[in-house]
Amino acid sequence: MEAPAAEWAERLCRQEKEIKFLTAEIDRLKNFGCLGVSASLEGLREENAKLKYRLNVLKKSLQEERNRGQPSKGMININSRLQDIFGAAIKAAYPDLENPPLAVTPSQQPKFGDYQCNSAMSITQMLLKTKEQKISPREIADKIARNIPDNECIEKVEIAGPGFINVHLKKDFVSRQLSSLLVNGVQPPAIGERKRVVVDFSSPNIAKEMHVGHLRSTIIGDSMCRLFEFVGYDVLRLNHLGDWGTQFGMLIAHLQDKFPDYLTVSPPIGDLQAFYKESKRRFDTEEEFKKRAYQCVVLLQSKNPEFIKAWKLICDVSRQEFQKIYDCLDISLVERGESYYQDMMPDIVKELEEKGVVQLDDGRKIVFVPGCSIPLTIVKSDGGFTYDTSDLAAIKQRLLEEKADSIIYVVDSGQSVHLQTIFAAAQMVGWYDPQVTRVVHAPFGVVLGEDKKKFKTRSGDTVRLIDLLEEGLKRSMDKLKEKERDKVLTPEELKAAQTSVAFGCIKYSDLSHNRINDYIFSFDKMLDDRGNTAAYLLYAFTRIRSIARLASIDEKTLQTAARTTEIILDHEKEWKLGRCILRFPEIIQKILDDLLLHTLCDYLYELATTFTEFYDSCYCVEKDRQTGKIVKVNMWRMLLCEATAAVMAKGFDILGIKPVQKM
Repeated sequence: MEAPAAEWAERLCRQEKEIKFLTAEIDRLKNFGCLGVSASLEGLREENAKLKYRLNVLKKSLQEERNRGQPSKGMININSRLQDIFGAAIKAAYPDLENPPLAVTPSQQPKFGDYQCNSAMSITQMLLKTKEQKISPREIADKIARNIPDNECIEKVEIAGPGFINVHLKKDFVSRQLSSLLVNGVQPPAIGERKRVVVDFSSPNIAKEMHVGHLRSTIIGDSMCRLFEFVGYDVLRLNHLGDWGTQFGMLIAHLQDKFPDYLTVSPPIGDLQAFYKESKRRFDTEEEFKKRAYQCVVLLQSKNPEFIKAWKLICDVSRQEFQKIYDCLDISLVERGESYYQDMMPDIVKELEEKGVVQLDDGRKIVFVPGCSIPLTIVKSDGGFTYDTSDLAAIKQRLLEEKADSIIYVVDSGQSVHLQTIFAAAQMVGWYDPQVTRVVHAPFGVVLGEDKKKFKTRSGDTVRLIDLLEEGLKRSMDKLKEKERDKVLTPEELKAAQTSVAFGCIKYSDLSHNRINDYIFSFDKMLDDRGNTAAYLLYAFTRIRSIARLASIDEKTLQTAARTTEIILDHEKEWKLGRCILRFPEIIQKILDDLLLHTLCDYLYELATTFTEFYDSCYCVEKDRQTGKIVKVNMWRMLLCEATAAVMAKGFDILGIKPVQKM
């Protein structure tokens, strides 16, 4: 709960005083050790480690609150907090061990507590290997347990089996965290300093329609951006369009022939796909047309005004088509196509030549990168630049001008070798240090049809993305009518439910699979309201939201209750749900580390099913069996409903899914 400014300032002052006291106490214990006082040196070390833990927690808390300029409202990452506690305990128990293993995970079964520390077995091996000491894991676990510093979250620990440390959380700690979530909203955990993140995603080619192959990059990239924005990063969402290159020569030559008055009358080239195919057919079969196409490229690259206008016309038609897709999927991007980097390319070539890494090969200028099998071609034999040159210019601009702390390329797996070569080249010439700046390829697999072959239409053509979305809308409405939702929802509510289910299911079907793998696209499966699907989760969410509404409890009443009502967690299903809700920050941190969004989908499904268990076992609203009249509202359980819905809503937001209140 938010403290007044004076109370907050007083708390900071108390923390600073305690930090001074702890620092002095640590120094005093160090001196005791140096003087060889008869007290056990090991005991002093243990006490020292415990004090250091308290000191570090206080310093971290103080820094976070100062950075925010207000009391911290962020959710606590309980796993991270437990790692700090056990890290201090291991350091106190075995101060001479360098980088001892630290493993804390949620328990899979209630009988093993809420979390487990599984470090003892690894420390046994480490002691045997480095110090030739043979100590049983159980003995090590016991020593770690005895050195756990005072903390606000652990109720008790138990040693089990060959050295597992089972951790039981304090109920009042979990209850307080849930109350904080309800009062402050679903806030990100503390994740350190604000970062500048550039995400390269979607990236279709001008004059070609977006197809299902662009679906994964667009959906995954947008969700990553939403996650980074949620935790407070400064995010640049880049659409690296294929808007430059030799193909524009044939497109402009064909435009001149088909619409000779294009400079004064806007040409009706709505079907760019057909226009592209016509020009490509002429390019492949008509030698004169091919020569003229190459001349058009030269004139375009020399910035001839007429050819620049033709290029812009073609690009604008494509943009309008792309935007229809982005509007449907609620995707926002900053366009910076290959053309954006054209003027930077001569300087890139010059810099690489000055650094002595350029070689000549049959008139080409190439760069061999250590550890990479294929060289980069930075200048073709005809003097033109390549995708390699463009990508080098792009990464340098993002690193040095945008000052990115992280660059994420959401590009299909087929580009892995190319991107790894670009990254290695950028490191080789000193544009970034991978220990300081994170530059990664977030690859993804292929979308397959239900025949487990590459997803195509019956005629063998690539599936147009706009057709796919329209089919999703149709099937979504059919499903809603099958459930007779059209009889209970207003036309506006039915339309909102249709788009929520259609686009939510398409996104969730993609994001719920490990992006590295191929996945099968099936409307029937994604619209099924059973199992781990968006349809199931969206229905579950609307049911949770309806509980308070049907009990005539408004938002203001819930907000008041959040500040005044203790959340009781005595029933095993209450306790299970409360802990599941509070695992949200752990999930967020994991995805920030590995960029695998299916973890969030799995968590939301687990949360929804855990809620169902709770709701089936614990009455939130008690009614008279004869009249159906409400006789009692268990407000702490209503708050658990509200906390579940709040976390689900934030999860949906990160996935780019829009839930509705009625479905």
